[in-house]
Formats: sequence, C-alpha cells, structure tokens
Amino acid sequence: MFTIFDDELDALARRSVARQREFHGGRWDAERLSAHQWENLRKSLRYVRKRSPFYAGRLADLTDARIEGLDAAEFARAVPFTTKQDLRDQRYDMLSRPVSESWVFYETTGTTGPATPCPRDNTDSIVNNAALTVAYKDVFERHGDRHVVAVLGPTELHSTGDTFGDVCRNLGHAVVKMWPHSPVVGFERALHMLRELRVTAVFCTPGMAMSLAEEARKAGLDPASDFGLRLLMFVGELVTPKLLENLGGIWNARAYSCMYASQESSIVGTAHADGRLRTVPLNVYYEVVDPGTGELVAPDARQARTGELVITHLYQGAKPLVRYRTGDLVRLEPAGDGGSPAQVLTPLGRVRDRIGLNGRTVTAYELEDLVLSRAPGCRDYHITIGREAEVDVLTVDLDMPDTATARDARVSLVAAAADAWGCPVTVRHRKPGAITTTGAMVSWKAARVRDLRTAPDPEHEAAMAIARRREAR
Repeated sequence: MFTIFDDELDALARRSVARQREFHGGRWDAERLSAHQWENLRKSLRYVRKRSPFYAGRLADLTDARIEGLDAAEFARAVPFTTKQDLRDQRYDMLSRPVSESWVFYETTGTTGPATPCPRDNTDSIVNNAALTVAYKDVFERHGDRHVVAVLGPTELHSTGDTFGDVCRNLGHAVVKMWPHSPVVGFERALHMLRELRVTAVFCTPGMAMSLAEEARKAGLDPASDFGLRLLMFVGELVTPKLLENLGGIWNARAYSCMYASQESSIVGTAHADGRLRTVPLNVYYEVVDPGTGELVAPDARQARTGELVITHLYQGAKPLVRYRTGDLVRLEPAGDGGSPAQVLTPLGRVRDRIGLNGRTVTAYELEDLVLSRAPGCRDYHITIGREAEVDVLTVDLDMPDTATARDARVSLVAAAADAWGCPVTVRHRKPGAITTTGAMVSWKAARVRDLRTAPDPEHEAAMAIARRREAR
C-alpha cells in the first residue's frame, strides 16, 4: 500500500497494471508496441547518460539529436554493449540513483567474484511486479482459487523473497518465506511447515526441489502423497521441459519455469498459463546477437532468433542497463496462436557453458534434454566428461532405482549420445551429491558437469566449497 502515500507512484502502479493487462489481452498492435519501446528506450538513454557516472562517460558522444534518430540498426551501431565485467568493475558507478533513493538493497551472490550491488527503487519493483502479477494470475487460477505459497530463497540479500511475496500478495495468496539452507530453519523445519501449513505452491530452484524430496524420503515421507503441492514455480537455474516433467512427477504437482531473470537484469521473461516463458516487451527491449561477433542475428525461416540475449531496460529505476550482454543463449520465437502476444523465450544455457564433444558444440539445454528425455522419473543427474583414445566420453550418474525402466533408459541414453555426439557413455545409478544443488549459486555447468579434460575452474571450486558445507550440516 506504499503507493497511496505518493501520487506519482500510485499513478505509475495503476498505469503499469493497466498496460500489462491490455497488452496480454491482445489489445496492443505491433505499431503501438514499437512506439512504446522506442519512446521509453530513448528515455532510458537520456536518463542513464545524465545520472549514471558509468554511462555518462560511455554515452558521452550520443547527442539528443542522435538519440531521437535511432532505429534498431543504428542503436546497435551507435551504442556499445554493457558487460558483466563492467558491472563488476564499476559497481556503484553503474547506478542512476544513489542507494539512499532506493527502497531495498540486493546484491549478486559473489560466489565467483565480487558481489555487484543491485538496489531497487519503487519504479523497479512496481514495473516488474506488475508484469509478474498479470502473468501469474492465470497460472495460479489453473490450480485453485486460494493458495498458501512457500518462497524458498537463497539469502536475505536476494530479491526472491520480496518479489514473490509481493506478487502473491497482489494475487491474494498467503506467503511463508523459508530458507532451508539456513541453520535457523533447515530442511526438517521447512518440510514440517510445508505439511503443517498445507502449502499448495512453492517458489524455489530445481535443485531445492530435489533436495527437499530427498530429505522427505529420508524422513519416511513420500513427496507425491504426503504433501499437498499443486504448483512448483522454478527459478534460478536452467530447466528443460523434461526436468519440469520429472520434478512435477516427484511432487505430484505441475511444474513451471516461472521466470527468466537475474539479480542485475530483473525480470526478462515470465511464465504464462500455457507453460511457456514469454518476454516482457513493455519493460525490456530485446536483441539477439552472435556471441562471437556481437552482430545482430537475423530471424530464421520460422522467424526465430537464436544467440546471446542483449537487453535494455525501458523503465527508469535505480540501475537501468543499456545493451547489457546477459551471457545467456536463448531462442526467441513468435508468440503463436492464442495466449499472450509476447514472444516465446527459451533459455538454452550460458554462452560459456557450451561444451565441445568430439567436434560438436553442445548447449546446456541440449545436454540436459538428451539425458533426461531418456531417463523418465530421474530425481537428479550429474555428468563427467573424459577423453579416452582421442574420443570424448561421458559418465552419467542418474539418481533413479536400477529397475527395468532404468536399464531401458541406459540403453537409450547410450545410443542417443553416440548418435548425437559420438560419445561412448557409462551410466551409473547413484546419487550425485550436494554439488548439483549449487546451480543457482554458481552456474548450471559447475553444478552438473565435471570436465576432466581441463583444469578445475574457479566456478567448479566455488561449487565444491558450497557442496562441502551443505553436506557437513
């Protein structure tokens, strides 16, 4: 209710909600959307050039006249990228407002380098949470009228608790915030609260859902029958459709990849009732570039674009980013028939998480999808890559009982990996350990893949350190 104490914020909130409802209801045409994006993109350029010490220098040669004349091609030529290294190096000089003008302070996890500041002002939260609220309304309504929602976040300095708490409050659902990795809460208490409060929906990482299920089984409970979950909203890690299906089956709930976002970029994509992630084009301007050259990627025959995602914020908050290279590979596709007119967004993994296998370049999405599509009901997995007799080989650990189904999965996986990448495969049925729970804190690759062909990198070492602490509890 803080908006009622400020007439401008109240107007912004009402305007944001109305626009999101109109757009997703199909009442915006392409011309109106383009006009909205370019008007607000130009506002963001003028805003950051005036307010951010970093952008004041970076965009010093971008005059008002040139800003007014920008189109997509000229924008790409005239405006340089903002990189993750810029965020690390510039830190508070990236901001367009001082922290004192924000309402809350967050930061990145800092597991593999200095944590970068990510404060939010009221504009940030209103604009982003309005988009999530409108998108999630239909998602939640498909699974009941009233929900008790558990938000299982990583740390107190992360936006997870505040964001989903606010959105669920907007939708009229009760919220309980728990951090199972906290020594104060822990998994035993978290599982108790899920049952005692009859929690029906959970926001968490896929790794957290796996860990909770494992702890429930240790306690003699069946995740599918002894809990009342209807809805799993996953965030923080790459998640393929098959992983969603497997985790949904474990908990007897419908699983969604609920958003594509990061601490620094805020909300870039959000789940809709059809189960697909879609863009948020009223808030973000999207470009897809070749990760090697940085050149814009042309649409293919299906009008899809695949490459590294670059975003520019269309709202003027605490830390708008201009042509920010996310480091993530995505596929952007037309909206299709029915549902929201926003484009379909499919994250494919980080650019740096691509893996070379016998001369082929494999994305994180492709690797996970091939493994899990052959292992129905798999609870968890981990992949080790080695090289024998000049051939790349895989060892895949699957957390699933060694049954006839598992043996069929092994045969199918061996054949599929040989066909796709020329890789011999050894399949082992065993639990991978806590390393796979670190994806949201470090990276998908550090959590899921051990590449013996190269020396351990800092991300792998960071993931191992977190895993050891978690296993010691």
